[in-house]
Amino acid sequence: METTTHIVSLVVLSGFLLALIFGAVAQRTDFCTMGAVSDIVNMGDWSRMRMWLLAIAVAVAGANALDLAGLVDLSRSAYPGARWPWLAYLSGGFLFGVGMTLGSGCGSRSLVRLGGGNLKSLVVLLFLALSAQMTLRGLFSPAREFLSTLAVQFDQGQDLSWLLAVPLGIGKRSVQPWIAAAVALGLAVFVLRDRGFRTDYERVFAGTVIGLVIVGGWYVTGHIGFVAEDPETLQEAWLGTRTARPESFTFIGPAANTLELLQFWADKSMSLTFGVAVVLGTLAGSFALAAATRRFRWESFASGSDTRNHILGGVLMGFGGVTAMGCTIGQGITGISTLALGSILVFFSIIAGAAVTMKLQYRRMLHET
Repeated sequence: METTTHIVSLVVLSGFLLALIFGAVAQRTDFCTMGAVSDIVNMGDWSRMRMWLLAIAVAVAGANALDLAGLVDLSRSAYPGARWPWLAYLSGGFLFGVGMTLGSGCGSRSLVRLGGGNLKSLVVLLFLALSAQMTLRGLFSPAREFLSTLAVQFDQGQDLSWLLAVPLGIGKRSVQPWIAAAVALGLAVFVLRDRGFRTDYERVFAGTVIGLVIVGGWYVTGHIGFVAEDPETLQEAWLGTRTARPESFTFIGPAANTLELLQFWADKSMSLTFGVAVVLGTLAGSFALAAATRRFRWESFASGSDTRNHILGGVLMGFGGVTAMGCTIGQGITGISTLALGSILVFFSIIAGAAVTMKLQYRRMLHET
């Protein structure tokens, strides 16, 4: 028992430290997936999108290297399972994209903005966490369950390696290195072929570090937190995670778990987990960087409609993120690092939801003027 307690503490502390880095880097470089989509839609500028794609490339390469080395078993995570609830991925991702546009940023960006003094993000996070709780076990859960009923059942897993290996009649390990290398290299070439981005060392650094942080999360939960035989269950376990599986950075479920922990702190069954530590660490890292560089500024709502949009954005992100099993980080980087088909679908669904909302907002603005 003492050994498992030590492992849990190490997993939680490591998650917090990795998130400190994530929060500080995101605060410094304005790493924002909504902003990346907005820059493309409104200005044709791909710089921040390239930063996101570089993080994905690094995460894909690192996570699959850990898996192939036998240090982490990505197939035991929540992403590449054999069941592919395509409607939940599609609708949840789209609604999340709408929500993050209305809320001025996704869950991770809201934490970073809050660390810089943005009180609007506090409201977004509260409604996001509450909506996520309601989607997991409350009023919204029937809708989530309905959307999850339409699914494709694969023979093995939904990751690209299995999807190619099964028709060819070969083992997953035979194709995994090549697919991972092709995805990572293809993204890296696309990102770095742009000279303007290639010479923007701060953004190259940010994309690389954020990708490595995701890899670090996999290593911490999937290797350090793994025990072949839990003393309580006598089965293999991944300690310190809420899902009892290997996991890395994601923010919607952990935001709900953080709110629940704060609500029921005296309940002895509640405990800090890797995900909660990531939420708290991201906030702390952003605040530390903002304070150290004098970027901390109190900000609040400009109008009633501004308040309404941010509340609605938080609600949509909570529902959409739980339904799609992740957010721009949880599915868009962590999930894609496992090469899961569902994560790729969510990635494009989020972008579509955000882009459509931005276009509608722009048309409305033109109509009002």
